[in-house]
Amino acid sequence: MADIERHWNTPSDFKAAVESAVPLPQIYNSLQDSKQTLVPVGGPCSRQLTWYECGPTVYDSAHMGHARNYVTFDIVRRILEDYFGYSILYVMNVTDVDDKIIRRAKRNYLLQQYERQHTDGAEVLAEAHTTLANSVAAQSSKLSTAQSEAESARDEAKAARSQHLKEASKKEKLAKELETAALQEDLKLKQLQSAQKQLQQRGSQASVPDILAIAGDVMGDLLDKQQGHTVTDKDIYRQHAARYEAEFLEDMDALGCRRPDVMTRVSEYMTEIVEYIQTIMSNNMAYESNGSVHFDTQAFRDAGHVYGKLNPWAVGSAALAADDPDTWQGNVRSATQQTLLCGRQLSLESPPGTLLGAKAVLTPSPLWLTGANLTGWHIECSAMASRIIGQQLDIHSGGEDLRFPHHDNELAQAEAHYHTCGCQQWVNYFLHTGHLSIEGLKMSKSLKNFITIREALASDFTGRQLRLMFALSPWDRPMQYGQQAADEMKAKETLFRNFFQNVEVVMRRSNTVKHKTKWDEGDGKERGLAKNIQQAQQRVHEALLDNLNSKAALDALLDLVKDTNKYLAERQGNTQGPPAQPFLVRKAAAYLTRILRIFGISAAAPDQLGFGGDAAATASASEGAAKYLDAFALFRDTVRSMAKSNKSPGQMLAACDRIRDETMLELGVRLEDRGDESVWKLEDPAVLRREQQAKQQDAAEQKLKKLVSAHSKKQAELARLQKLIQLPSIQEATKDKFSKFDADLNPTHDHEGNQLDTKAAAKAKKVVDKEKKARDGLKKIENDPDLMPRTEAEVKQLEQEIEELKHMLKPKACNGVS
Repeated sequence: MADIERHWNTPSDFKAAVESAVPLPQIYNSLQDSKQTLVPVGGPCSRQLTWYECGPTVYDSAHMGHARNYVTFDIVRRILEDYFGYSILYVMNVTDVDDKIIRRAKRNYLLQQYERQHTDGAEVLAEAHTTLANSVAAQSSKLSTAQSEAESARDEAKAARSQHLKEASKKEKLAKELETAALQEDLKLKQLQSAQKQLQQRGSQASVPDILAIAGDVMGDLLDKQQGHTVTDKDIYRQHAARYEAEFLEDMDALGCRRPDVMTRVSEYMTEIVEYIQTIMSNNMAYESNGSVHFDTQAFRDAGHVYGKLNPWAVGSAALAADDPDTWQGNVRSATQQTLLCGRQLSLESPPGTLLGAKAVLTPSPLWLTGANLTGWHIECSAMASRIIGQQLDIHSGGEDLRFPHHDNELAQAEAHYHTCGCQQWVNYFLHTGHLSIEGLKMSKSLKNFITIREALASDFTGRQLRLMFALSPWDRPMQYGQQAADEMKAKETLFRNFFQNVEVVMRRSNTVKHKTKWDEGDGKERGLAKNIQQAQQRVHEALLDNLNSKAALDALLDLVKDTNKYLAERQGNTQGPPAQPFLVRKAAAYLTRILRIFGISAAAPDQLGFGGDAAATASASEGAAKYLDAFALFRDTVRSMAKSNKSPGQMLAACDRIRDETMLELGVRLEDRGDESVWKLEDPAVLRREQQAKQQDAAEQKLKKLVSAHSKKQAELARLQKLIQLPSIQEATKDKFSKFDADLNPTHDHEGNQLDTKAAAKAKKVVDKEKKARDGLKKIENDPDLMPRTEAEVKQLEQEIEELKHMLKPKACNGVS
């Protein structure tokens, strides 16, 4: 990266801020691809920041890749606001006018119409096979082109590196991005081929809904091409966008994300966007052609600006400039033009040196248009962010995939708009979250390798768990979604939860009037714990100063948990020694709670410890108390009744287990047996239920293994019995050797009728003894006529139990996700 020139103007008083005695946070700035001191536009002493976040394009349900972006930046925002004390004007857009929305709304509408009008499964199946075959052929061609582009880029990068050329790093970066693009095209091809295979397996018996569930995407695209122009009802598009905007906001609430201070919808800013474009035209950096307006990057450069600040290596690459290659009409892609405003027709003719970074218009455009115009995707963010914040932003953020062309084009358009004001840097700090990957590729709707937020929350995840999982990964680095990340997160959540519950028990059982509060100086354990708390606080502070590193901060908190647990174990394990000091233990728990609350992982009130939002918050309320008193009264009645009936100790202990595992669980009480006493802890009933379900699942899995083993043995026994019954008599089995036998079934004559001599008779006896041994089990069958039917019934019973267990066992979270 050292040989790639990067352009970044330091904020005002930057040097003074870097040299300040009071350190300011460092943050990874994509404009330099390095960590830089965060200095507000107002100077190092200012506590005001402006932040524009690229929001969703609301054409479908949000997935875990979106959650990674929005939850991660919510954590970053909370750290800046709640830990460092900045006041942030946080702006987020919602793209509710976009070709993806248009296409998806039309496709869904046309598919619904198609399903109502076509009831002949054979006809639909034939059309699906043809459409899929055409799509596979087209995708194969795309893959070949992508692989060819990646290979050429690799060769150029290798040659540049061997010759020590200045642009070697630029070419290597480009080659890497093109290789990823080729992998994505390969995944799309495999998915189409998989759909073909599924259709073949379903065969002629497949219903129309089944066929469309498999091939609906490609058939929807075909219907759009054939009939899309007939869908002119604006409400179809408005309702589609409104539905998914509402769903997105609900998902963010479920994940605990703070709402933005300002939310800008594209449909509400059409006039402002057009005015913004007119200003760029008046500054001679955009021009009109065939009813559309295009941005002129050559004029932009000639005016003294730099294009491609974020990804300079990607400038000029058609493959990387195309936001959504599937939207290009006639499969035409160009790296020489960016569309700001589209009319009813879009010409791809343009003078050399301009860049196309937006998307072709759908014709005719049916949406919320200004006249007959549809604004380009990049211009909307430039215009709306400028409208709210102005000509200089502190922070702009989004996913890594938005660096180029979207964010590079935003920068260029804004600087062109504010050219007469001398604007050379519209954004001071660009933040990009690392991709959330699945099987090595980013999670994406276009790749169809995503899990929606609602699916994740409906399985074994809570919003807190997902937030903790993201906080355990550096915000600016790629993250792999899968079982390993989920297991690590759940283990650490359990560690935190158990710690808070143990501290609560210490606080509840402490009696500072009876117990000494003076620290024991003999072993220095209190002084050691106090030092551990101070060290954890310092580590957390340093971690957050260093790129707002939530992972390193959580590591420090987990170490403090271990140190405090060790202190408690040593103090509580020695009944003759000094007691644990509850105030000091509470200090550790209070600090943990504070940092977890800043990250949004804890919902505890300022005077609460732990995660909050559970039974602990309401246990003292009269309504809550009534439930516990009712449970106690019912248990007392049960014990009294059993005592009067002279029930056994085992039955009474079973009743004790039931109140622990059933009654108290639903009340959010965890009862733990500690020797001859019990300890209670308050917990979210949902957490307790999940734990119980996990135990039941493990027990069921163990039982299933035993049943499978027993079935295998019983099946073998049945097979042996069936084989025994089918065996011929000894005479029949040896008729090719012997013809006559005595009363004990010993052979006396060979198969030709000749009497056996003594030696031959001895050999013949061995043959017959072997046959007799093979039939030993027949006596058991003869003596027990029910043996065979009973064994068959036992095999069937085991098979039934195995099937019932398999049906009961639910798949684990992230099952099938690597």
